[in-house]
Amino acid sequence: MKIPFSPPYIDQDILDEVMDALKSGWITTGPKTKQFERDIAEYCGVPKVLCVNSATAGLELMLRWYGVKEGDEVIVPAYTYSATANVVLHCGATPVMVDIQDNFLIDLEKIEAAITPKTKVIIPVDIFGYPCDFDKLMALVQRADIKAKFHPNTEEQKTLGRIMILDDAAHSVGAAYKGKKVGSQADAVVFSFHAVKNLTTAEGGAICLAFDQYFDVENVYRQLNIKSLHGQTKDAMSKTQTGAWRYDIVEAGYKFNMPDVLAAIGLATMKKYESYILPRRKEIFERYTAGFSKYEWAQLPEYYNADKVSCYHVFPLRIKNITEAERDALIDKMAAAEVSVNVHFQPLPLLTLYKNLGYKMSDYPNSWDHYSREISLPVYPNLTEEQVDFVIHTMVNAVESILAAKSV
Repeated sequence: MKIPFSPPYIDQDILDEVMDALKSGWITTGPKTKQFERDIAEYCGVPKVLCVNSATAGLELMLRWYGVKEGDEVIVPAYTYSATANVVLHCGATPVMVDIQDNFLIDLEKIEAAITPKTKVIIPVDIFGYPCDFDKLMALVQRADIKAKFHPNTEEQKTLGRIMILDDAAHSVGAAYKGKKVGSQADAVVFSFHAVKNLTTAEGGAICLAFDQYFDVENVYRQLNIKSLHGQTKDAMSKTQTGAWRYDIVEAGYKFNMPDVLAAIGLATMKKYESYILPRRKEIFERYTAGFSKYEWAQLPEYYNADKVSCYHVFPLRIKNITEAERDALIDKMAAAEVSVNVHFQPLPLLTLYKNLGYKMSDYPNSWDHYSREISLPVYPNLTEEQVDFVIHTMVNAVESILAAKSV
């Protein structure tokens, strides 16, 4: 039984919406992208959303807007995808890595110890679709002693008056924190709509602007639009108005906009996200949980508690008391049975770029431990109960063969 890891969810409604964009004669950023922004804002309960061409672009755009530059520091978890830290390097700043907790989320105590007068931003990660502890993070940066360390260099930094919390919510569209959808709990929240995400636009992302108590978010939205279009004062739609062809370039911006032909995929997917996609993913999580909970060697992920509910993006199964090499052997056994699994993620200090910058894996023991034993299982709406049971059966056989070999 051949089981892929994460094929995109594409149905006739999505095809129809994309075809409508193609037939409209407007395929770059236009009415569908703007509608998608409004839909996300309403869904997440935020005043304004800007769609961009990737979550990476969204994170970098917010760092640039906040004035992060050489000499500044940005705190990130050591256990995340490279984009979280790469955008810090793009700005000339230094990623300050901290270890994770047992639930894969950034360790709040270690964040506090890592804050210095150079710290401008903290980027927590809602890994696997499980939200961070937002209230504790926001309380930390608003503490008088932490604010006293903050040295603002730009008007935006002076206005906020503290470290900005920029949530890397690449995985967590549809997750909830204290009864509200993720999107409004940090200063800004950035989603990914990459091909493997729950809600996809093939490539794409969105910035939720939630700091309206500090800033005029309509004005920030306009600023970010300009930055995302080469510093151009008018977008393509504005220039099509009669006599409105003239524009100006006010800064050396970027090319980060989302086109309508991709936004169309997201628009159609959102219509069934709550009614079908999230409930189906939850069913798969629960079936995996029931299937593996009887085995002592299985360490199951935390994906809900009294305050938080995951969006069921990735099911990270950890196997107790195995080595990295044994984990890799398990992946090979699954592949031999035509079941595609994955690993999320290689911690940043394992990667050549960051090793060459002086980061050492030994400084992040919890990240290493959980990475070395983690296998991500297939989760997507079209996965059948029969296929889920086959994944469980195949994994159980593979693990028990490895454990049996260890005991000889």
